[in-house]
Amino acid sequence: MRKPWVLFVLGLVLVLGASALAWRVQTAGGIKVTEVSFTGAGGTRMSGLLYTPPGATAATPAPGVLAVHGYINSRETQSPFAIEFARRGYVVLALDQTGHGYSGGAAFSNGFGGPDGLNYLRSLKIVDPANIGLEGHSMGGWTVLAAAATMPDAYKAVVLEGSSTGAPFAAEGSPTWPRNLAVVYSRYDEFSKLMWGVDRAQDVTGSPKLRAVFGATSAVQPGKIYGSVAEGTARRLSTPTTTHPGDHISPTAVGHALDWFALTLKGGTPRPAADQIWIWKELATGVALVGAVVLLLGTFQLLLALPLFAALRNAPQPTVTRRDTGWWGGLALTALLPAVTFFPFFILGMIALKPNAILKQGITNQVLTWAVLGALLTLALGAIGKRDKPVFTRHLRLSLLIGLASVVVVYGALELVHRLFLVDFRFWVVALKRLSLAQADLVLVYVLPLTLAFGVTLRTLLARIPVAGEGAAAQYASAVVALSGGFLLLLGLDYGTLFLTGRLPTAFDPLSTVVAIQFLPLTALIAVLGVFTWRRTGGYLSATVICGLLLTWYMVAGTATQVA
Repeated sequence: MRKPWVLFVLGLVLVLGASALAWRVQTAGGIKVTEVSFTGAGGTRMSGLLYTPPGATAATPAPGVLAVHGYINSRETQSPFAIEFARRGYVVLALDQTGHGYSGGAAFSNGFGGPDGLNYLRSLKIVDPANIGLEGHSMGGWTVLAAAATMPDAYKAVVLEGSSTGAPFAAEGSPTWPRNLAVVYSRYDEFSKLMWGVDRAQDVTGSPKLRAVFGATSAVQPGKIYGSVAEGTARRLSTPTTTHPGDHISPTAVGHALDWFALTLKGGTPRPAADQIWIWKELATGVALVGAVVLLLGTFQLLLALPLFAALRNAPQPTVTRRDTGWWGGLALTALLPAVTFFPFFILGMIALKPNAILKQGITNQVLTWAVLGALLTLALGAIGKRDKPVFTRHLRLSLLIGLASVVVVYGALELVHRLFLVDFRFWVVALKRLSLAQADLVLVYVLPLTLAFGVTLRTLLARIPVAGEGAAAQYASAVVALSGGFLLLLGLDYGTLFLTGRLPTAFDPLSTVVAIQFLPLTALIAVLGVFTWRRTGGYLSATVICGLLLTWYMVAGTATQVA
């Protein structure tokens, strides 16, 4: 390992440089971004990011916008909207819903935190209370509708992105409520049945529920303004060509929200809807996320060069000598098993492992069910047939120490960029976030079973896939295909069908479909970590510790907590 510090330095440069660029973008033009917290209903601690344009003062108050993310997301997901609203002179509160991010309480409680967020925004002297807009994506739409229902005279206009009025979580809409409503509903939204009662999102124009809100006697015409802005009854439908999570990174979806508030709110700084810079922040935090992975690998390699970890440095001993029929069968089984069991085990986890006082997160419980049952199934299948026994080095204490130290360094880097630049490591819906104290406690609850499950996965992968004599590129590529190939196939079939027909094959569980998107990069990451550490230690324990800690942190910090 010549120059073991190279990856470490590269990772650090990527993390700091890209995070600085992200900060420059979100503060362009003199915008100030600050972290705020306030007390909501029942003493619940609420959190958000406040974007303040330079012209907003107590003497010259500016229009305000409450911007809210969807289920299992957080305030940073709304940054494309928040950045562009702020660039147009609006004071923006990007809120963490209850049970999400750094807001307390349980998910779905207190109107999702919407009334508290609107009340806080109106309390700011720099905000014009007569010109407040509400924007929410998915469950964030229900959040802002809860605020509108609680304080019907406290806002002027609403934008629902991939969301709806009415059951199951919002008040029924009408031609007069909510005020001045824009519905931005994408042509390939996965939640069309839940939101507007149609099987295909592109048929939303004929939805009886939508027509009732618009007061339309026939199909709603996208782009047409129904009602009157002055009377608060204006309605407009927009249908960008993207998906439900795609709303977050669609300039078109963002632009429709900008246009609506430009029409319905007074004040601010007019800009064309096409004038958007948020994508550079998204790309920068994406580079920082990649840099965090490089930093993790570099830290491991740097630590491994120390005398303390000399016993871990061993050459790997591949069991497989050539790519024969058995190898290809093992590759196919390793790739397909996680994907084939994904929906059955996720649904089972939703039914059998509901959030409780110990296991407080619904999505994490589903991941736990899928991971543990998948590991047990892998062990059972591994017992069938005869194979050469793999040889792995075993140094449990040193593996625990180096794995823990590697992850701690990455967490420290995240804490640093938060303090310096108020950003995290993310691209789209894939994000590494700092842990709240309550979330840190949950990591201790989930980490052991998930780590054991990842250990089974890594041991099986490294016993079956790397071929003796092959180069690093071939070993990495084979491992990534083995762990991610099934999800690539699943998502390709799912979304290929959606884009061709407008119908989602897995519409019976659209939320898990969206969650599965994250499994593609995460399984690839497990493969890379496994091969990287195995090639240097001849074992899988270090990778098991790293994956257990890193991915438990990732899941717990990035999803909703249902039990306060």
